[in-house]
Amino acid sequence: MASLRHLSITVAVAASLLAGACATQTGTNTSPSPSQNAGAPVSGGTLRLVGGGDVDHLDPTSAYYTVTSGIMRGYARQLFGLNGVSKEADTTKGFAVVPDVATEVPTAANGGISADGLTYTVKLRDGVQWDTQPPRQVTAGDFVRGFKRICNPVAGAGAPGYYTSTIKGMAAYCADYAKAFEKAKPTAAALAAFQNSHEIAGVKAQDDRTIVFTLVQPAGDFLNILSLNFSSAAPAEYDQYVPDDATFRQHVISDGPYRITQYVATKSIRLEKNPAWNQAADPIRHQYVNAVDVKMGVTEPDAVQQQIEAGSADLAWDLPVPTAQIPRLKSGDPDFKIFPGAVTNPYIVFNLQSKNAGGAMGKLKVRQAIEYAVNKVAIAKIYGGADVATALHTAIPPGNIGYQEYNPYPTSGDQGDPAKCRQLLAEAGYPDGLTLVGAFRNAGNHPANFQSYSADLQKCGITVKGLPVRQGDYYGAFLQNPSIAKASKWDISAPGWVPDWYGNNGRAVSQPLFQTNCNPGTSNYGCYSNPKVDDLIKQALAEPDQAKAAALWHRVDQTVMGDAVIVPLNNQNTPIYKSKRVQNALYLPAFQLYDITNLWLNPNSP
Repeated sequence: MASLRHLSITVAVAASLLAGACATQTGTNTSPSPSQNAGAPVSGGTLRLVGGGDVDHLDPTSAYYTVTSGIMRGYARQLFGLNGVSKEADTTKGFAVVPDVATEVPTAANGGISADGLTYTVKLRDGVQWDTQPPRQVTAGDFVRGFKRICNPVAGAGAPGYYTSTIKGMAAYCADYAKAFEKAKPTAAALAAFQNSHEIAGVKAQDDRTIVFTLVQPAGDFLNILSLNFSSAAPAEYDQYVPDDATFRQHVISDGPYRITQYVATKSIRLEKNPAWNQAADPIRHQYVNAVDVKMGVTEPDAVQQQIEAGSADLAWDLPVPTAQIPRLKSGDPDFKIFPGAVTNPYIVFNLQSKNAGGAMGKLKVRQAIEYAVNKVAIAKIYGGADVATALHTAIPPGNIGYQEYNPYPTSGDQGDPAKCRQLLAEAGYPDGLTLVGAFRNAGNHPANFQSYSADLQKCGITVKGLPVRQGDYYGAFLQNPSIAKASKWDISAPGWVPDWYGNNGRAVSQPLFQTNCNPGTSNYGCYSNPKVDDLIKQALAEPDQAKAAALWHRVDQTVMGDAVIVPLNNQNTPIYKSKRVQNALYLPAFQLYDITNLWLNPNSP
């Protein structure tokens, strides 16, 4: 997951990103206005996306990949959402929560939030319909069903802590769900039976158009949590399927402007207009293009770039703008933009469950040795140098609550220190080095990234055997599957992380990545667990004073880095190139993509 901009990240930029915090609860804007230079909207045409891999999941409950979020925007709706922005300089305008299926943003003034901040009453708008035969209204009960699916034991949400630490009864419900399937086979019928016979105390359908949430403590970011795809409504038909299995993927039901009409794993996805959708019931999306085609199997960024510039494709699906092309494009191509980032991308994560090399990944000094070994500047050059990536030293990147600059593992010029690495390896009991398995995505910049950091580790005696993983399988089928980690299939890897929202987002890095969680779907890929970190997270979430909460999040950062759980490599900006026919390209900061539900195609462009 990742984001960006023209200049390297500075304290000033971090401050400007944080300035969006006050807007997260108060946004009342509805439909985004067209870009001033886009002209009048045009209907028709097929938007063409080309790239290398597949989605991680099509099930909104399970999906946790920016690429998937880009198309999910078209078929899965939440109570609240975010708008895209048109310029590199105004990304903070995309931080404000706005109504989606909800009729308005609840406040104390309009009666939507109780005086003690513990009860949220949300009204649903009429006319939001499922693409069923015949179409039917999306109800509060559908949202309740969606929440009940969050901690399913097959393909649960990647950040369940957002919900278990916030909603009354959610932790108990999830614990009961896990216990019920410790030995029982999770068939579709058995999963549905559990969900339909158990309730979440803090999620109630008051009537078909009203849902009431009861919290365990006030949470100023609760509406942000409700805007995540994990919080999507789920139709009754989903009880027929095991979450996100192959059968589910052929029966996705839409309540957005587009519906999936074809999905061929690792090859293609096609979305077409959803006839059950109507504009009057959707304040943040449109239905300008007739269809969206995603073609997979093109794994080289240069090949994708050539297609977009030639006019045979419109946007990259899951690959970056080629690094070598950035100097040319930034010199004045109007279809090229670099948006500012506040992300951790890439970072090295350690599989603390691995038994390889005598359980080396479980040894602090081995992990600290690797912290010192990596040349972060070399990694940044792979992605485009200072225009795109700058060295990162902290677990929480700039532009996020809790960030404070410090460098616990300094090396000269951020270029690594092989001697320090060798010293720590010897102290850890590996004077002659060791061998690890490094998993990496087989597309885009990822092979070069692997080659760079593995060469750094080789300099201090660590041999890394490469394990290429298909791009579309990397997150959902590989890293988020704890059984693979426990089977010692990998030792280190280099994913990326984009915070789920910006503004008031203290939990949006630490909770998914570092809170104890080793369940299927987790984003704590190496199954890190430290009671001190868990307690600091709990304290930060309960702290009403923002400055004190930020200090607690920083202590989480310090503890995590003291444990050397990850090696933060870069904070990245996001370069995006579009074809000339793409108009009204609105950037979604939390997705690092253009909003497919608001752009249109110029029929006069090639």
